[in-house]
Amino acid sequence: MIINTGSRTDIPAYYSEWFYNRIKEGFVLARNPYNREQIIRYQLNPEVVDCIVFCTKNPAPMLKRLDELSSFGQMWFVTITPYGKEIEPNVPKKEEVMEAFKQLSQRAGIHAVSWRYDPIFITEQYSLEYHLDAFEKMAKNLSGYTDHCIISFIDLYEKTKRNFRQARAVTASEQDLIGKEFVKIGDRYGIRIKTCLEGTELKKYGIDVSGCVTQPVIERAIGCNLSIPKKVKPAREGCDCLLGNDIGAYNSCGHGCVYCYANYDDETVMWNMRQHDRNSPLLIGQLQEGDKAKEAEQKSYLDHQLKLFDW
Repeated sequence: MIINTGSRTDIPAYYSEWFYNRIKEGFVLARNPYNREQIIRYQLNPEVVDCIVFCTKNPAPMLKRLDELSSFGQMWFVTITPYGKEIEPNVPKKEEVMEAFKQLSQRAGIHAVSWRYDPIFITEQYSLEYHLDAFEKMAKNLSGYTDHCIISFIDLYEKTKRNFRQARAVTASEQDLIGKEFVKIGDRYGIRIKTCLEGTELKKYGIDVSGCVTQPVIERAIGCNLSIPKKVKPAREGCDCLLGNDIGAYNSCGHGCVYCYANYDDETVMWNMRQHDRNSPLLIGQLQEGDKAKEAEQKSYLDHQLKLFDW
């Protein structure tokens, strides 16, 4: 099976010690965000966990102990954008994140690391021209350390509209221009452009629209075929990505990005982060009276046929 750490929060950036403690203990508990008394218990055992998927804006805290994950398959998605502190208040400097990305790539392997340049939005400060210039500089810096980049355009969830009032949707013509020019830039630096849940409109420019955390992506990262049961469904409509089995918690990421969909407000985030205990089996807080723990159904999907994968 696949364990996902990153649809709800940034575990590598803020909770790496907790995560390594869970690896040592061999299990983790995850609270259902829509039914808080429901707890799912996952084994963290490479015999049943084929791949751990990480999504982060700062992998650096994980690097010193990365050898502790050597028995697990891994896939890393690292978001590196050109925005300033007024947009991403607590994200480290981009140069630092890119350096950590390079170290991660050297250790995990180029097929197991993915650069995310998202969400893309347009403002007076972050114009089309700004994005084209910034993307080229980043692509040049990361060339040779990843072979693809995932882009997506801002989704105006209610949380996003409340916290980022100046945000607007990226028009179809702007998306076309970005898609076409990013492909040209990517070609210069050996980086294939992919989209995340953006339909098929940009396929005409040579963009890969197949998805970002799909079965072929995971297979390529771990170097082995997977036989995934048909009952394992994608997490979102129109998406072929395998985003289930998330061990994170909403309202617990300290980056403070104004476009974030996973945080409700800063006060809730700070309260939750204060409840974090690195020794707890839960990311946030402890087990409470009335909690009902259920063992996850886990089995390996590996078919043990090693193979060289192409796109």
